[in-house]
Formats: sequence, structure tokens, C-alpha cells
Amino acid sequence: MAGSRRKRPQARSRPFVYALLLSLSRFVGGDGLEGDAMAAGAAGTQAELPHRRFEYKYSFKGPHLVQSDGTVPFWAHAGNAIPSSDQIRIAPSLKSQRGSVWTKAKAAFENWEIEVTFRVTGRGRIGADGLAIWYTENQGLEGPVFGSADMWNGVGIFFDSFDNDGKKNNPAIVIVGNNGQIHYDHQNDGASQALASCQRDFRNKPYPVRAKIIYYQKTLTVMINNGFTPDKNDYEFCAKVENMVIPSQGHFGISAATGGLADDHDVLSFLTFQLTEPGKETPTPDKEISEKEKEKYQEEFEHFQQELDKKKEEFQKGHPDLQGQPADDIFESVGDRELRQIFEGQNRIHLEIKQLNRQLDMILDEQRRYVSSLSEEISKRGAGVPSQHGQIGQQELDTVVKTQQEIMRQVNEMKNSMSETVRLVSGMQHPGAAGAYESTQHFMDIKEHLHVVKRDIDSLAQRSLSSNEKPKCPELPPFPSCLSTVHFVIFVVVQTVLFISYIMYRTQQEAAAKKFF
Repeated sequence: MAGSRRKRPQARSRPFVYALLLSLSRFVGGDGLEGDAMAAGAAGTQAELPHRRFEYKYSFKGPHLVQSDGTVPFWAHAGNAIPSSDQIRIAPSLKSQRGSVWTKAKAAFENWEIEVTFRVTGRGRIGADGLAIWYTENQGLEGPVFGSADMWNGVGIFFDSFDNDGKKNNPAIVIVGNNGQIHYDHQNDGASQALASCQRDFRNKPYPVRAKIIYYQKTLTVMINNGFTPDKNDYEFCAKVENMVIPSQGHFGISAATGGLADDHDVLSFLTFQLTEPGKETPTPDKEISEKEKEKYQEEFEHFQQELDKKKEEFQKGHPDLQGQPADDIFESVGDRELRQIFEGQNRIHLEIKQLNRQLDMILDEQRRYVSSLSEEISKRGAGVPSQHGQIGQQELDTVVKTQQEIMRQVNEMKNSMSETVRLVSGMQHPGAAGAYESTQHFMDIKEHLHVVKRDIDSLAQRSLSSNEKPKCPELPPFPSCLSTVHFVIFVVVQTVLFISYIMYRTQQEAAAKKFF
């Protein structure tokens, strides 16, 4: 009977308990990968892991998940399921929705392992109804059990969000077996039919939740990655059912449903592996693909190859100037485009800083001329040259000279700061092996130096205002305005916008790259 337990003699129960405790200690003591040995089977085979073979006909993963006609290769979807390029929304966050996806072909694996990555998200504190992962003899495209058919022949792993029986033991993960003759007790959350269960909250997690389900040597084990960390191998033990008999051939599927409350149930990937016991011959593709299918695939390959050659000839006729060039050199890759944009931005910053450095040099030269003029005036006063009516006193001249010297000192500091910034930008244009961290540190150094320059210029402006408040000032030549505050503020704003744009672009690229993992 599918999904049922077989009673064992009492004399054999104690060794099994010891083996189970040993396997649990192995899982807790090691990482998530070593924990698969516990999930793989009995204590006698823990030292040797089974051989895993990926089965693409019973798997899906984004990106480019759907075809042009909206279907998923080797899978059939039903109900309110919505396939997209990077995930399948089994049931949307609307009331009374049901959806499912099932493999078109039956799997005939003696031992298998599946890894499912999904998200269950909703606005409310409580969600409904939940999501289910299936291995059944027939497809249950639609029905009342989490969007799938009732009275199934096989096993279902239910991720139940809503507490129907009021025992406050949800969200929970429940393993329920059926032989095709039992109705699921939905009002009591299948408590009387559950073979094993564990309480885990899988709603609204920062990272996708991962479930690893292993059926090996008639033992079904469920491992959970709770979605709190990005580590894909951070699994913890959830439930285990021994001596479980399931159909020798069956369909894999996943379904979800909503009720009065609603969550979004999104499946990002469903990966299936066939497990082979150590010492047994691993299956080969030649044994599984018939000669008829081989001929069909060969004909399709030759047809596509002919179309490709035809398109190449048409392209070469229409673009004779590109003949002989590799196709990869014509188009710019994502990495090349990113590097080009970084170098262009750095060159613009470099040019602006050099222009600002030249303007600071001009200001410094003007200040030196003013100091020279004042020094000559002071020397004439000391030599006894008669002063004209309206000339300032010796103390006021000393104050002006000190102010000009302080301004020269600050301008020199600004020049040194700008030179250091130019050096950092030049270093970024020739990056070494330090990588992205050093580039980010260089940008922070540039930002800090620009803040220093702005603060010094503000100080110069305040000193200029305070000097204008004095009742008597020496008659000096007109001071040329080489760098206005408006131009400098515009430069700082443009450079800040460029910096923020680069950070946003890098964030988007990293988010897009995560889809492949």
C-alpha cells in the first residue's frame, strides 16, 4: 500500500535507533553536503554516498524558463499557474486560486532526489492555503488538496500555511501517503494521516526557501533550508519516513492553492536527480533513449544545422565587410560594456579634477601677486616713504598680510588634496588584482577629498566676507574670478550622480547574475 509503513519486529528496533542517532550526529557535525549521507539510507551505507545523475526532463530552472508559446519544456501546467521567464507562479495572491505543474513523462527511478526552490510571500501575518510537492502514479492537475487531485496514489509533501484545526501548529511541513482510496482530511490538516511532520515557517523569508526530498532505499527524508541565509547548502533535518512504498513509476509535480487568505506561491527551480546505490551500474543515456527517439533528435539537429548554415550565408552576403571576423568580436559582451563605462566615467572625473587643479594654480598665483604687492607697500612704509591721505595703518596691513598668507596655505592644501585625488583616479584606470573592493575604496577616497575641497572653499568665502566688513581696505588690483561657487557645486553634483549611477548599475548586474545560481 502506497505511503504506508511496514511493521518491524521489536528486536530490530533498537539497532535502528542507534543508527538513526549516529546519522543525525553526522548531519549536525558536518555541513549540509555531509548530511546527505544520513538522508541517503541505512547505517551500513553511510560511508559511501550514492551516485547522483541530473535528469533534465524532470527539472526546470530559470532564466528563459518558458518557450515562445508560454509552455515549460517537459512540463504541463494547469489551473491558475503562470509560467514566466525566471519562475512559475503556481497560485497568485488572490482568493480561491489553484494551480499546478506536472512532468509530462513518468519517472521510473528506484531512488531519487529533488531540490525545490520557492517563495511564499504575502502581506498578512497569516497566509493560506499552502504548497505541495508530489510524486504520484497519475497527474493530479486540479483538485481540492492544495490545488491537486484527492485520493492520489503516491506521496505528497505539504507546506501548510493555514491552521485549519486551530491547534496553532502551522506553518508546518507534513508528509502524507495515499494508496488512491483515502480522502485527505483537510479540516484537521491531515493530522491523522501524517506519516511525519515538522514545524517550519517558510513565509516571507529574505532568501528563497529550499526543500531537499530524498527517496533512497525505501526511506523518504525531507531537509529544509529556511531562507535566512544565501548559503544553498545550509539544510537542516525536518522529517523522515522509513519503509515507505511508493509507485515504481510516477509523475513529479508541485501545486498550490489559496482560500479566504492569499499568498503568492512562486517556484524558482525544480531539480531532479536519479540516485544509484554504490556498487551498482549507473544508468547511461543510451539505455534510456530508444532508437526511434535518437533518429528523431538527429533529424532535428541536422535540420537546425542546415538552417544555421543558410542564415550564415545570408548574413555574409549582406555584410561583406565583416567576412572573416569572428561573430563574438562584432558584439560587445556585458563585461566589456561594464568596463568601458567605468573607464569613461573615470576619464571624465580625471579631466574635471585636472581642470579644477589648473584653476587652483591660477588662484594661487594671484594670491602670491597680492602678497608681493603688500610686502612692497610695507617695505616702503618702513623706509620712511610719506604716506598719502587715506592710507591704512601698519597694524591693518599686517592683518591683511596674515590673512593672505592663511589663504595661500589653504589653497596649497587644496592643491595637494586635488593632486592626491588625481593620483587615485590614475590608479583606478590601471586596476590590479585587488578587484572591486579597491575600486570602491578609491571612489570613497575621491568623495572624501572633494568634501575637503568644498570645505576649504567655503572657508575662503567666509574669510572673504569677513574682510569686506572692515571699514578700511587697501586699494588692490581687481581680483579675477576664475572659479565660481556655482561651477564647483555643479561639478560636485555631476560627479555624485555619476557615482550613484555606477553603484545602482553594479547592484542590478549582481542581482541579474544571481538568477543563474
